[in-house]
Amino acid sequence: MSSSEHIHVPDGLAESYSRSGGEEGRAWIAGLPALVARCVDRWELKRDGGVRSGEASLVVPVLRADGTRAALKLQMPREETTAALIGLRAWGGDGMVRLLDHDEESSTMLLERLDGSRTLASVEDDDEAMGVLAGLLNRLHSVPAPPGLRGLGEIAGAMVEEVPSAVDSLADPEDRSRLRGWASAVAELVGEPGDRVLHWDLHYENVLAAEREPWLAIDPEPLVGDPGFDLWPALDTGWERIEATGDARRVVRRRFDLLTEALELDRGRAAGWTLARLLQNTLWDIEDGLTAIAPSQIAVAEALAKP
Repeated sequence: MSSSEHIHVPDGLAESYSRSGGEEGRAWIAGLPALVARCVDRWELKRDGGVRSGEASLVVPVLRADGTRAALKLQMPREETTAALIGLRAWGGDGMVRLLDHDEESSTMLLERLDGSRTLASVEDDDEAMGVLAGLLNRLHSVPAPPGLRGLGEIAGAMVEEVPSAVDSLADPEDRSRLRGWASAVAELVGEPGDRVLHWDLHYENVLAAEREPWLAIDPEPLVGDPGFDLWPALDTGWERIEATGDARRVVRRRFDLLTEALELDRGRAAGWTLARLLQNTLWDIEDGLTAIAPSQIAVAEALAKP
């Protein structure tokens, strides 16, 4: 890679790693341009457009030696990047972006190129978009769980144990009661955590237009568990649009009905595992110093509680 192609690391990505990763994160960011250059040389790639980034990863569009379009995804090696590689290999491109190659030491992935400019959020009809997302979830959940992934039982059990010490951080007694109620619902399910491969973060922005299929999922955070635990991102996706309807609970309930029917889920268990996601999100918020349950979390819980 010539000096004219030197990678400029986006400020947002650098700030994210500096904030969350400390010295180790800053060192990884400093070495990122050289890592891109090594991967370009290793796989005989050619840069093919501007880079994109989120809070955790850098995506570099490239061309392979045979001219096919691909994308380098670089992220600091962590437990979640290892899990993503395990999941991508297990799915083998079925409903998911295809893993073409990877560098085990750096966790760098060479992926098929999707259309990063067009997400499922571009579909105006919410029922249609939710149907696409449900179809992808159904395919992802159908793959036998590979070894090496974390299990939902371990995660859910740890959440329930954390509640007694976390609940007093909430200022409103009603919020404290909600959190205890969600924890009780999760405690009833934790003994049967499920055995499906979950995406853990499938929402409209993590579904991109593609060439080999109309839509494919990206950015999995795989774990093994009950498919009901995979619903919340879909119920919550595009929350500003949901609020703009003036009846957020109706939209959430409609999405829940569509998803549970398409995935043939027991509605009670699916609702319980969705409460587990609300519990998890709130515990993370408390860790970040917040003292109230987010209104969107409350709205989802109330939507599922309707008869």
